[in-house]
Amino acid sequence: MKTIRIGAGAGYAGDRVEPAVELAREGDLDYLVFECLAERTIALAQQARARDPRAGYDPLLAERMEACLGICLRRHVKIITNMGAANPREGARVIAATARRLGVGGLKIAAVLGDDVLDLVRRGDYPVAETGGRVSDLGDAVIAANAYLGAERVVEALRNGADVVITGRVADPSLFVAPAIHEFGWPWEDWDLLGQATVMGHLLECAGQVTGGYFADPGYKDVPGLERLGFPLAEVRADGSFVVTKVPEAGGMVTAATCKEQLLYEIHDPARYVTPDVVADFTAVRIEETGKDRVLVTGGRGRPRTDTLKVSIGYRDGYMGEGQISYGGPGAEARGRLALEIVMARLRQTGIAFADLRGDLIGVSALHGGRLAAGHDPYEVRLRVAARARTLKDAARVGNEVEALYTNGPAGGAGAVKAVREVLSVASTLIPRALAPGVVHYEEVR
Repeated sequence: MKTIRIGAGAGYAGDRVEPAVELAREGDLDYLVFECLAERTIALAQQARARDPRAGYDPLLAERMEACLGICLRRHVKIITNMGAANPREGARVIAATARRLGVGGLKIAAVLGDDVLDLVRRGDYPVAETGGRVSDLGDAVIAANAYLGAERVVEALRNGADVVITGRVADPSLFVAPAIHEFGWPWEDWDLLGQATVMGHLLECAGQVTGGYFADPGYKDVPGLERLGFPLAEVRADGSFVVTKVPEAGGMVTAATCKEQLLYEIHDPARYVTPDVVADFTAVRIEETGKDRVLVTGGRGRPRTDTLKVSIGYRDGYMGEGQISYGGPGAEARGRLALEIVMARLRQTGIAFADLRGDLIGVSALHGGRLAAGHDPYEVRLRVAARARTLKDAARVGNEVEALYTNGPAGGAGAVKAVREVLSVASTLIPRALAPGVVHYEEVR
């Protein structure tokens, strides 16, 4: 039975580059997939593109291509990535420029466009799922609206001979589903095959999480070699079954437990995981260890895809002000609590309508409130106060008040830092699928 090998080159925008290089060199791959796009990431990218029309792609795009492109082309490994973010067309030009710099020719790059639906969403005034209101309620604060495209345009690009496919907002598992559909010629309506392929994409999309990174918990779930954690690859067969594994020399591990934890990661309903390609059903998935760092996965199923696509809406939501300061030695917690009382009282006196105002003693109450603090007298604590405000000036007041504790008490405050940043919030809506069909643009390096 024909088998293809798909490697996970990244699990988020700032992920390590070295494991992808290792996969490209040692993984005997057919495809290397870089999944680098989150909801807030693309809103930030849209913001960058608004400032500079040639920006908006992933900042690490050139670095990743410098490291992997030459190796992949020599080994006939195709690259698929959503590092195009808000500007896949410009991202394709960056890849072309990198290829020329490396002296690489005979390269076809495909940019998948069409996920940017900002004007459409504004005109349609669609309902916002999180608020119950409508897009118009957000007014001019809306800066981005990107539909989650599926595997279709990526498959089109591969069938047209693309060596590298760069996309914007394509659903994470769809990046992995596409090469399987292309290689095996699966029908678009074979929902069980697409459901099983979505299981594969979901297990690989976070890269090092399934090889033990997010899984590790010392003394309870020990993972070897985390300092050089390897990223996973899948050996995918024409019947949809696949084996998750890794390069033998790489750190980390692939076990039934690491795969089970990742299978349930960010899944609201395992029986109905809605993607642009299929409504996947994970409830009959079987996970079986067949050897060291080899896990066979079968049993994914699916139902027909929905008539709508999810859209991620990014909008400006005020400014976040933050301040931190540390206290150490005997009575550290008491001084930290007094410092918090002082800052909160000072912020109330300003009359500013702060939203989401909170103060925590990191190491004492930041995660579980006061429930775990009884009888605990820590030798050091760190106060953090943060709040959201309508203006930059108002938000800055938070950090200023924390910093002022240096000389205005209590005693012994040290290591104060403060920051203000604009808040980009994310909401979602649904649009008819037909309104965002996607399109492919090609660049060639001869």
